[in-house]
Amino acid sequence: MNHVKRILRSPREIRKMRRAGLVVWQSHQAAYRALKPGVSTAALNQIYRDTFAQFDAKSLFLGYGPRANPFPAETCISINEELVHGIPGQRAVDEGDIVSLDTGCSVDGWCGDAAVTFAVGEVSEAATKLMQVTRDTLDLAIRLLAEKTMWSEIAAEMQAFVEGHGYGVVTELTGHGIGQQLHEPPQAPNYWSNEFSDNDDFDIRPGLVFACEPMVNEGTPDIKELDDGWTTRTADKKLCAHFEHTIAITKDGPVRLTQAPSEDELELVDEDFRDSSNWVVW
Repeated sequence: MNHVKRILRSPREIRKMRRAGLVVWQSHQAAYRALKPGVSTAALNQIYRDTFAQFDAKSLFLGYGPRANPFPAETCISINEELVHGIPGQRAVDEGDIVSLDTGCSVDGWCGDAAVTFAVGEVSEAATKLMQVTRDTLDLAIRLLAEKTMWSEIAAEMQAFVEGHGYGVVTELTGHGIGQQLHEPPQAPNYWSNEFSDNDDFDIRPGLVFACEPMVNEGTPDIKELDDGWTTRTADKKLCAHFEHTIAITKDGPVRLTQAPSEDELELVDEDFRDSSNWVVW
């Protein structure tokens, strides 16, 4: 196995990343409260913009990408067969849609990144199952981070779990390291391959921080980028789902840096989000 470049973060640096993670968490909570039939994706994006401004956080997505076609919003909003990188606009969500919201920000130069797929009102049983399996895949990966020594072992179990439910694992997009930049080494695929195992695998050790983000298709794993240069959908136009947390490996095990606040952290979030009975959990 080749030596894979990665950056190990100190406990102090991980605590700084947690501040960004809490802002990301709040922005998703706020968007979920507004996610009703008829709301536009532009209005949802404004919620993320306002949350970031409230906490002096810098969007990691706005302006990201090639100079000729930078991403134009704070949030990727992808609906139904759209997997990732959907551009917010005037489109309104409908009852029965599933909507993937992916965002990231930095606070004092340290980053957080998370995605979640929400249901709009009552959705089909097929959509509910797809979202549950994708969320369970993320939970499986995080649990295995405390048990396995190499990422390839975890990726193989993620793939087996998804395919065991009859779904396709997206292989053209991966998770990634994160710290002072949105995308840092190493890459963290959600599937096993000889090439990755032989050349790009990495061990799980304290200080590793990365975005774990299973992307699951109802049908084939194939995806297609649309003409806007960003929006990516399933090739067969079937449903897909996306869940993500920024994860830090500490001496006590894996920690979700983009999860809900602990009792000791409530003062770091807006008063509107301190009542745990109103939280949506993923």
